[in-house]
Amino acid sequence: MHIVCLDLEGVLVPEIWIAFSEKSGIPELRRTTRDEPDYEKLMAFRIAILKEHGLGLREIQEVIAKIDPLPGAREFLDALREETQVVILSDTFTQFATPLMRKLNWPAIFCNELIAAPSGEITGFRMRCENSKLTTVRALQSCGFETVAAGDSYNDLAMIRAGKAGFLFRSTDKIKADNPDLPALETFDDLLSAIRGAINN
Repeated sequence: MHIVCLDLEGVLVPEIWIAFSEKSGIPELRRTTRDEPDYEKLMAFRIAILKEHGLGLREIQEVIAKIDPLPGAREFLDALREETQVVILSDTFTQFATPLMRKLNWPAIFCNELIAAPSGEITGFRMRCENSKLTTVRALQSCGFETVAAGDSYNDLAMIRAGKAGFLFRSTDKIKADNPDLPALETFDDLLSAIRGAINN
């Protein structure tokens, strides 16, 4: 039995924080897990910037409501789900993900939770579990699944390497150069073909 584990942002949908950075005019918020491997450090930085500018959950959700999946993402996901089970493993938050899951035809997603005050100020976050992507892949493997994974960022590398097969998808030149043994793909057609090859071998 196989299960495919996919990252969300940068793979199926645009980067939420980059979209919000562009809308808010705050360039510091362009920093993502492609740039910063330490997720807790990255989120503490983001929360501090939001507080400094008086921005909160409502403003981010307004931007997310206008974000569409990357061209071809829904079709790729629909085709993949006809052939195998798929779960999205993301370090985003349920408060961000729900409208995006609607646009992707409601795939399964495991993600985290923001902690927000009644005013909407984001005061913290709650990780689903430590090393959430790798921990989840290991748990799925313990249930008898062979995992195949794809992602674009530093926080995807562990789950990509832990399974039967793994792929970088639309990653950065640095991540690709640092991981030359990982297949690096750029189109949904190529990713679908690679995943099919992995689960049929």
